Amino acid sequence: MEIVVVGAGSVGMLIASFLSEFNDRVTLLPRKKEQAINLQQNGLLRRNLDGTISKHCIDTRMEFSNLSKDSLVIIAVKYGQLQDIYKSLHKLNPSIPLIFLQNGIAHLEEAKKLPQQSIAFGSCQFGAERENDTTVLHRGQGILKIAVEKGDTQLFSLFSKSPNPIFQVEFVESAEKMLFEKAIFNCLINPLTAILEVTNGKLVEFPQNKFLLERLYKELLEAFPKEMSQFSFSDVENLCQRTATNTSSMLGDIVHSRPTEIETIVGTVLKRAAQMGKSLPMLETLYLLVLAKEGRSEKM
Repeated sequence: MEIVVVGAGSVGMLIASFLSEFNDRVTLLPRKKEQAINLQQNGLLRRNLDGTISKHCIDTRMEFSNLSKDSLVIIAVKYGQLQDIYKSLHKLNPSIPLIFLQNGIAHLEEAKKLPQQSIAFGSCQFGAERENDTTVLHRGQGILKIAVEKGDTQLFSLFSKSPNPIFQVEFVESAEKMLFEKAIFNCLINPLTAILEVTNGKLVEFPQNKFLLERLYKELLEAFPKEMSQFSFSDVENLCQRTATNTSSMLGDIVHSRPTEIETIVGTVLKRAAQMGKSLPMLETLYLLVLAKEGRSEKM
């Protein structure tokens, strides 16, 4: 089976590196031709948690054309890029399975309308950071959760075949539940790090930051007790410590003057709370601050 990973950012590169360890037909589809050439010539490098570097030989493509039926497509781009990707996915053979790896939940209903017969969604709970066109840093160990929304579950079974114990995969039943719980979790880390301009570890290292994090946790716990029961504040602290040197994706976007995923992550949670008659004043303030900061960064 050929595995085509659409998107050669941090998540796409890290996933491709692990999959290439047990599948010799892994292809990355970057946005820029220069990166495709560099990956083809130099290979994909992964800097592991223990500091070692592993090299992975992969192919590259610049478009979807001529994919065989014996393929699986992993879409690892940000939500804002999906609209263009959908146009290409509509042209694929309907028997080719798809798996979406995006933050937030806005893409769930959109993707389900595609003609593909088998569609799954993933939630990446590991740390990844792109160093350059050919190198990705594995920043923190975590689980890749996968929920098959429609079609043949067996088509996605290859994710359970990794010989590397660091690449852990868990299949869950509900994509909606999985993605919303991840969105809530992201609400704790992403907006605070973006506003404070700190790495994940600094959220629990300094008392003032930790106070804000705990206040936000309690606010979300009151609004979503069922979803928040899946993790305690200690779990949030542990995640910050495990990924202490990580720059969150939202902070990275602000630093590099890119559009953030504030709408698909925080906006989704705020809308769900409003529908339930719940108020999230602290999260709403952070949401507006990120929007203001994002607007300012775009003009710099």
